[in-house]
Amino acid sequence: MRILLTNDDGVRAQGLAQLRSALASMGEVWVVAPEREQSATSHSLTLNDPLRVIQLEERVFSISGTPTDCVLLAVRGIRSVMEPRPELVIAGVNHGPNMGDDVTYSGTVAAAIEGRLLGLPAVAFSNAAWHPEHLATSAEVARRILPGLVANPEVLGETLLNVNVPDLPLEAIRGIRVTHLGKRIYRDEIIAKTDPRGRHYYWIGGDPPIWEHDAESDFGAVSEGYVSITPLRTDWTSHETLELLRAWESGLGALLPGASCEHPA
Repeated sequence: MRILLTNDDGVRAQGLAQLRSALASMGEVWVVAPEREQSATSHSLTLNDPLRVIQLEERVFSISGTPTDCVLLAVRGIRSVMEPRPELVIAGVNHGPNMGDDVTYSGTVAAAIEGRLLGLPAVAFSNAAWHPEHLATSAEVARRILPGLVANPEVLGETLLNVNVPDLPLEAIRGIRVTHLGKRIYRDEIIAKTDPRGRHYYWIGGDPPIWEHDAESDFGAVSEGYVSITPLRTDWTSHETLELLRAWESGLGALLPGASCEHPA
């Protein structure tokens, strides 16, 4: 199996190195990752600057772009790097949690999303601590659960999996829970400063976030010492609301002259 590894912490991050080592027995592991940290870049693409590719060692490449750039180039663009294309996309191990609403910011999760959009099974792994001490645990969890997931293509057929691992020694992990995304309560503040030349600049700061208590959420599982596995889909449509809005279509359509609310056959 040809496995593509990437991350948002940069090509030299320890979490990536641990994961690469742990998955070596699964097949041919390739690393295509950002040359520097790209945390919180979400699903952004580099459109206004050229992307530079540097080979660091055999099957290890750095890209002067985002995690999404890395996956796109590895799968479709860097013919001299990965041909044929990879069979599995793995992002991580992220240095920090990617749970709840944070998945919308995460470059790690975005890399897995890009893999799924390109038709490949994809999984994102994160160590759920801001200053992790047990990245090897997360890598070992990945090594143990990935073969079973890959062997069941219906699991990764239409979804990607977001895995968060408690920052604990492996023997202290209590098990695995399948979860939904939790609800994060943000406490961000904008901190204004002035540089020596009198120009204003700003930092996004504030107190660390807190989480709503929900035992069945990703945060609830991790806080109790369990690995959290959350299935995510790239179709963001709220199908429940879709049916509700359709009941209002005739009224909404009347607001626009000449509009029609008829559905295609």
